[in-house]
Amino acid sequence: MKTKVKIIGAGSIGNHLAYGCRQQDWEVVLCDIDPAALERTRTEIYPNRYGRWDETIRLAHPEAMSEENFDVVIIGTPPDTHIKIALDILKQRPPKLLLIEKPLCPPSLADCEQLRSRAESLGVQVLVGYNHTLTPNTRLTEQWLQAGSLGKILTIHAQIREHWQGIFKAHPWISGPEETYLGYTERGGGALGEHSHGLAIWQHFAHLSGHGRIVEVSAMLDMVEERGACYDRLAQLNLRTESGLTGLLVQDVITEPADKQLRLQGENGYIDWFINLKPGMDAVKLQLQGKPEQLQYFEKTRPDDFQPEIAHVGDLLTNPGQISPISLQQGMETMLVIAAALRSHATGRVVKIDYGRPYGPDSLQ
Repeated sequence: MKTKVKIIGAGSIGNHLAYGCRQQDWEVVLCDIDPAALERTRTEIYPNRYGRWDETIRLAHPEAMSEENFDVVIIGTPPDTHIKIALDILKQRPPKLLLIEKPLCPPSLADCEQLRSRAESLGVQVLVGYNHTLTPNTRLTEQWLQAGSLGKILTIHAQIREHWQGIFKAHPWISGPEETYLGYTERGGGALGEHSHGLAIWQHFAHLSGHGRIVEVSAMLDMVEERGACYDRLAQLNLRTESGLTGLLVQDVITEPADKQLRLQGENGYIDWFINLKPGMDAVKLQLQGKPEQLQYFEKTRPDDFQPEIAHVGDLLTNPGQISPISLQQGMETMLVIAAALRSHATGRVVKIDYGRPYGPDSLQ
């Protein structure tokens, strides 16, 4: 039987993931509480992006699907709705796998621990949609890093700096950040939440290089209050891991053209990881001391960014015992650092993360 998928939220990400699932020949139901959003998907977003509307996709109000079972449920709604929707799904008809779009939740961290415990008790795998952790440029970076030629990794520097005009072009029915969660850091928006791919990939390579989790955060944010919105347009974080490795992270929603990259600096050279180094091309560069530069490009389209994520979902359905780099645990750790950054900015001091305490604000020292 075909894999059955329910996607909640017919915005930009819902359409991307619906298309990705259809490339796997999965059965897709795309749900939204707004009939206008479903109509916009059918007549505008999907056909404009992918050439034509896919008549096999069912469009429905979420309540109309409440009595139907699905292998996969994907939540593509605003971050401040994620946890409630996820808990409701687990209470009603738990799927085999639940994929939640990033960021996992608002920085209040409310009810995340409840989600984790309930999912574990039901045997449901939960993922958080940091799709760039699975793309080909990341896979090659992992191979080069694990080859060991860099020696010890001395520092990591990542930046996801991109004006959010691209987001509004993908959502032309939204005129500005104040009309959506994007304009409210406390709802999971702003640079910290919307561009948290930077933090997630920093954490990913810190883990892979043996440096563990982030335990200290010092942050400076550029906060904006306008037209009722309140968000960080620039976030600069100094980070320290369990091993003592220190590094930098910058995320913003103002840089144009975009600059999305990470550097792994080792004893014997470095690896640079890029998103869209050239239009339509991700890349990875390896530079070892005394050796010629190795630079590899990965040609892609925007829909290609989500294909490895959907393929990973398929792999986990077949082999559920695998450890996922986009697990709920990883997504919760990313949110802890975001919460720590906000507290650091508010207090003007370094904030420590104690992973031995119950997950939530009490983990921050």
